Amino acid sequence: MGSIPSSIGNFCNLQYLDLNNNNLNGSLPEIIYGTETCNSKSPLPNLRALYLFGNQLMGKLSNWLGELKNLEQLDLSHNQLQGSIPNLIGNLSNLHSLNLRNNQLSGTLTEQHFWKLSNLEYLYIDSNSFRLDVSSNWTPPFQLRYLFMGSCHIGPTFPAWLQSQKDLQYLDLSNASISSSIPNWFWNISSNLEYLILSHNQLQGKLPNSNIGEFLPNLYFLSFSGNGITGTIPDSIGHLTSLGVIDFSSNTLTGSIPSTINNCFSLNVLDLGNNNLSGMIPKSLDQLQQLKSLHLNHNKLSGELPSSLRNLTGLDILDLSYNNLSGQIPAWIGTAFPNLVILNLRSNMFSGRLPSLLSNLSSLHVLDLAQNNLMGEIPVTLVELKAMDQDHNMSISSLYDNRSSYRYEERLIVITKGLTLEYTRTLSLVVSIDLSDNNLSGEFPEGITKLFGLMLLNLSMNHIIGRIPESISKLRQLSSLDLSSNKLFGSIPSSMSLLSSLGYLNLSNNNFSDKIPFIGQMSTFTESAFAGNPNLCGAPLVKKCQDEGKDKSVEDKIDSGFVDQWFYLSIGLGFAVGILVPYFV
Repeated sequence: MGSIPSSIGNFCNLQYLDLNNNNLNGSLPEIIYGTETCNSKSPLPNLRALYLFGNQLMGKLSNWLGELKNLEQLDLSHNQLQGSIPNLIGNLSNLHSLNLRNNQLSGTLTEQHFWKLSNLEYLYIDSNSFRLDVSSNWTPPFQLRYLFMGSCHIGPTFPAWLQSQKDLQYLDLSNASISSSIPNWFWNISSNLEYLILSHNQLQGKLPNSNIGEFLPNLYFLSFSGNGITGTIPDSIGHLTSLGVIDFSSNTLTGSIPSTINNCFSLNVLDLGNNNLSGMIPKSLDQLQQLKSLHLNHNKLSGELPSSLRNLTGLDILDLSYNNLSGQIPAWIGTAFPNLVILNLRSNMFSGRLPSLLSNLSSLHVLDLAQNNLMGEIPVTLVELKAMDQDHNMSISSLYDNRSSYRYEERLIVITKGLTLEYTRTLSLVVSIDLSDNNLSGEFPEGITKLFGLMLLNLSMNHIIGRIPESISKLRQLSSLDLSSNKLFGSIPSSMSLLSSLGYLNLSNNNFSDKIPFIGQMSTFTESAFAGNPNLCGAPLVKKCQDEGKDKSVEDKIDSGFVDQWFYLSIGLGFAVGILVPYFV
């Protein structure tokens, strides 16, 4: 704890200073004392490595950082530093690695900031607010291996100076305000490239049809998500046989999914969501035996689920929502994926009954089958969804090894509390069942009340009958409950007042009757939560219950009689006192 003293400059022979993760606060000393002691014109003349990662340092970067003439490693990442980078940083000719990521730094970076950094190989300045201003014909003095400039303003044109960087292994230019197309020379930039992240720009144009696998044989992570890339996914994608992550989500890609993608046998993540892809899901995807996360959501895919998908036994996440897929939900889904955490088939054209074998998905946290044409009763076996029967928040274990999960963030659209929400970092906390907007029938499945970890339950817009069981109070984690537009009847259980986490409730358009138990948590909901139930009465509805009027009348009579009795009693007492008092006087 505490701040860094300016007297640190008295350590003349100090070569290595590591103060990572020490809760240091305050600002860096504006001046370092000790140059006279060290018989040197520059502070800390022998310092080669300065690590201040993961503290709470604030304020600006001091000029003396640019005077550490022998410095090779500088890491000030994950602090709260502000302001701009001093131009003197460009004088550190021995600097090998510069890490300033995850601060609140800003300002313009010019060629002067880099002009003597000929030994620089690792540059991390992402997650700040820098703006790069260099000439179009600038040739940097360095040859970088790792370059992370995410969230820096680099565009609008693609940085031509990258042509000179022949040793790149990691390149992150995400959210960099680049709005041009990717130049042809880029694909031959470096045969060592392993990580390529160009997500969340406004990139235009098409992916190359040439054999990029020949130029990028070691590419493992490829992300163009959140751009404006058009055209088809080229067959040449299958030549990138080292790929572990493909993220082309949120573009305007068309055509079908190329069958050659099955040659990427090391894939852990395939995310093609939010495009305009059409055709059927390739049967050959079953060759991707390492696949853990498959997102094909928000496309125009059609046909039935190929049975070959059952061979993807390592799947953790399967999101095929918002397509035109049809046929029955195959029973093998319940037995093929023992590790499945998320199953999202929302908004398709699936029909038939819910397979009872879904209960075998013992790791399932999210089941979303809403907006289909499913029919029949809800299987009583759903009570066997073991991952949902925990009464505490559960965390999803790491879906991938450290290499493949790097810079890929799982996300899922969840309809809850009447809103459309996107979960990313908190996705592991979501435990939900959504079977809404189908043709399901039968009685309310009481077994669901044994899924104690359930947070979101939506059975609305079906034909479910019966009563809400008193045991629903066991769902203490429940934050959203929507049973609207069904045929439920009877009284609303008073035990629902114990659902202290419930923030959204919709019981409208059913056949509920009697008085609403407007106590506890139930007293927080408005009339809209109960509308469309003509036989319901009591607060918060305007309609009063019949016994409320009677009770009021009885109370008035009792109160009136009580007052009358006291009135006559007081008169009697006054009369008695008037007679007796003279005798005592």
